[in-house]
Amino acid sequence: MTTGEWFSNVIAPLLVLATAWLAPALSGPTLPFGVRVPAAYTDAPVIARQRGAYRLLLGGAGAVLVLAGAGLTLAGPHGGYGALPSLLALALCLAGYLRARRAIRAVKQREGWFQGLRQTVAVDTSLRTDPERFPWLWAAPALLVLVVTAVTGVVRYPSMPDRLPTHYQGAGTADHFAAKTLGSAFAPVVAQAALTAILLLLMWLTFRSRADLDPARPAATAYQHRRFLGRMAVAMLLLAACIDLTLLAAAWQIWHGDRTLSLTPLLVPALAGAGLVIGTAVLSGQNGGRIPVPEGVTNGTAAPDTGAVHHDDDRYWRAGGLFYANRQDPALLVPKRFGIGWTVNLGNPRTLLLVVLIAGFPLAMDLLTR
Repeated sequence: MTTGEWFSNVIAPLLVLATAWLAPALSGPTLPFGVRVPAAYTDAPVIARQRGAYRLLLGGAGAVLVLAGAGLTLAGPHGGYGALPSLLALALCLAGYLRARRAIRAVKQREGWFQGLRQTVAVDTSLRTDPERFPWLWAAPALLVLVVTAVTGVVRYPSMPDRLPTHYQGAGTADHFAAKTLGSAFAPVVAQAALTAILLLLMWLTFRSRADLDPARPAATAYQHRRFLGRMAVAMLLLAACIDLTLLAAAWQIWHGDRTLSLTPLLVPALAGAGLVIGTAVLSGQNGGRIPVPEGVTNGTAAPDTGAVHHDDDRYWRAGGLFYANRQDPALLVPKRFGIGWTVNLGNPRTLLLVVLIAGFPLAMDLLTR
């Protein structure tokens, strides 16, 4: 029974299930399970029923999955099951989401919820002419950890063993070694630099993402969008620092030639960073829906309702609302329909470059450590 087994069999699937449990509450009220609905229908019985059924499924079947993982871990050492428990948890969450989405869409179409309503799209040009400032200063912790790791590697290099572990099994036991070279020795530093750069790029791009403004409350939702960008950028940049700390801990053990990783110092920073991001998301809500709007934003009154509703854009969300594809939309990133964060616009040709950049990182790391 190892820390790695507990993490892969219990902690990781539990985090997946907990995040998925919170997702319906984090998404906007007019996007239940990724289905666009008018504000007048946010309390429709079918939505309440599906939300309850979704959480019942995750709570019941999820508890069985986690308890089974705990039982297998306590039963004795077996090397763990890698990512399988987390994948099963993801499959469970996906099944519950698709079931709820399908039921809500069916009622929405049958009853014609958008019929007779004034559908429109709200745009705030100040998001382009006076964009929110990117919090570059919050990248300093990640860059500092990167520099510390690089300097430590330079100092340790002469005394490193001739063969370095380059891959570990789920239980933390080394199963692949490579001769000491600059590439194999400084692979953790390269990983830190690449991950930090990718997270910086992605967060910078979110500041140029399309805002999903509510036509009924354009000023209020534009304010929430700005605050949401700032909060999530800070949380993600601190997550980058936490991941870099995890890689520093891994590098320290690799540079000493340890054949078995001590996973606790690796997991603590990463879990702390993940907790910070999830906590920020819970407090803010998707696209800032939970962020209070000051009276000054709406001239000292409650946000006025314009009488308009958001354009019914479900047709642009494919594969159960998981992927967005709209060739008429120039945006590269758009807010997710379910959960927290952003997703790419598969209808934008530039998306391919971003996907290749991210997908190519694991391949480059594998070649570096051969």
